[in-house]
Order: sequence, then structure tokens, then C-alpha cells
Amino acid sequence: MKKLKERWNIETNGQLVIIFLVFAITGSSAAKLGAPVSEFLEVRKEMGWYIYWPFRILIIFPIYQVLLVFFGWVFGEFNFFWNFIKKMLSGMGLGFLFKK
Repeated sequence: MKKLKERWNIETNGQLVIIFLVFAITGSSAAKLGAPVSEFLEVRKEMGWYIYWPFRILIIFPIYQVLLVFFGWVFGEFNFFWNFIKKMLSGMGLGFLFKK
């Protein structure tokens, strides 16, 4: 845990617990919200796994990003998660979204 705290630049075990909790809540919430969005856009499993699952992943990804920052804010760790999202998207080649 010490290496993780150093890597993420956090000071207390309480912050670490909150961060893990936010990741857990966000992942579950994003996956849960993916189903109604898919249903609303009428993308169903009957269309085939090669359409349904890539679509679900593409839908869940932006939902996850928004929820991660939102739940981070709710739990008082907005700056950590905002920086986490920026770093992750930059690593994916989407860093231009944050350039001024």
C-alpha cells in the first residue's frame, strides 16, 4: 500500500479507502447505466455479440469518465480523479481534450 500511496501522491489510508470506494461505485454504476442506454438506442444482444459488446464498451467508457469525476467530487477527492482522468486520456492519445 505504501508504494501505491507514493505513486498516487496520497497521504492517508483513509484517502486510499475513499479512492478504492469511488472506483468500485463508479464501475458498478457505469455498467448498470450502460444497459438502459443500450436499450434506449435499441442495441440488443440479438444483434450479435460483435455489435452489442463493442457498443456497450463505447457507451460505458464516457459514462465511466463522468461518473468517476462526479463520485470523486462527492467523496471529496475531485482533484485526484480529475488528474487521473486527464492522465488516462492522455495515455490513450486523447490529451488534446485538455490542452488550453
